[in-house]
Amino acid sequence: MRRRRRYRISDVPRSQSDRLRRRQRWYFALMGVCITLILLAWNVVRFWSTTAAVVMSAVAAVIPPIAVIVANWGEDH
Repeated sequence: MRRRRRYRISDVPRSQSDRLRRRQRWYFALMGVCITLILLAWNVVRFWSTTAAVVMSAVAAVIPPIAVIVANWGEDH
């Protein structure tokens, strides 16, 4: 099912609560990916390849700073 595109009548920016909600969703999604990578790496993947588990952990270590940047992107000061 496809979502309908919302048409805007004016150039008024979205409300701050809408922007905050969108940034929170991105933050929680990225942190969920981070936790999933760590859990899979050290509970499943390490039995087959320790190198792959270490690489997955390294990728998971990079995600939290990116999540913070995404969560604070365009913050109104």
